[in-house]
Amino acid sequence: MRFRSYSLFFFIWVITFGCQQAEVIPRISLEAEQMLLGNPSGATAEVRDYNNFLLLKPQYALSYSRDRGTPNWVSWHVSQDWLGSAPRQDNFRSDASLPEGWYRVTASSYSGSGFDRGHNAPSADRTRSVDENAATFLMTNMIPQAPRNNQETWARLEDYTRELVQQGQEVYVMMGSYGVGGTGSEGTSRKIDDGRVTVPSRIWKVLVVLPEGDDDLSRITTATRVIAVNTPNTNSVRPDWTSYLTTVDAIEQATGYDLLKAVPGEVQEVLESRLDKGVLK
Repeated sequence: MRFRSYSLFFFIWVITFGCQQAEVIPRISLEAEQMLLGNPSGATAEVRDYNNFLLLKPQYALSYSRDRGTPNWVSWHVSQDWLGSAPRQDNFRSDASLPEGWYRVTASSYSGSGFDRGHNAPSADRTRSVDENAATFLMTNMIPQAPRNNQETWARLEDYTRELVQQGQEVYVMMGSYGVGGTGSEGTSRKIDDGRVTVPSRIWKVLVVLPEGDDDLSRITTATRVIAVNTPNTNSVRPDWTSYLTTVDAIEQATGYDLLKAVPGEVQEVLESRLDKGVLK
């Protein structure tokens, strides 16, 4: 009888205090983490929304355009938790999660075009595990990017993002592209892959920088640092990304997106009109 009494007591204790602990420590989903700032284009997972199709992955979220064969925008979070020692996988491949019947851009679709398979969410932002890194090599995360833009200008901005994280910050990033026609190593092109992939004319990125902490959305204030960059997709682009600083307002005007949609309106108004000063020492 004593054993049964202790067992009953233990069962009640687990149920009571276990449930209390679960309520005290709620956990945001990985998908919500990658789209914390909001859904800037109102993308949906409806097949009929074929040029604004929402793909939610644990590593990043994106709006995909079937007709362009590229993402409209990609959104993700960079923090110490996402960085590790996993090597770069280089396993470029089609995204099997696209709806049946849609053309799926392949690893060889950019071959001979003069454009890099340019990551939106970078490989080096997802080094916690091999699987996390491999997820960045899906072709739904790629755009045809001029080699110098990708390997110099954009690479330096990506490095700077991770430097901020190593300094104790965490960064919410949105990147996208728009327009038609870029200039790669083989000259100017509007389409590649037999016309199935559109080459964008402009590439943009927005970074929201916070000190490490919890309840990130509630910690975004008018004092929060926001970096906005918009570059031409050309091989003559300057390597210094600070040459292309702009405002969130300007990118929104060009794209029609609401990039900080989840941020309170009065805070958005201040942050989106501010021009960042570039690399801060």
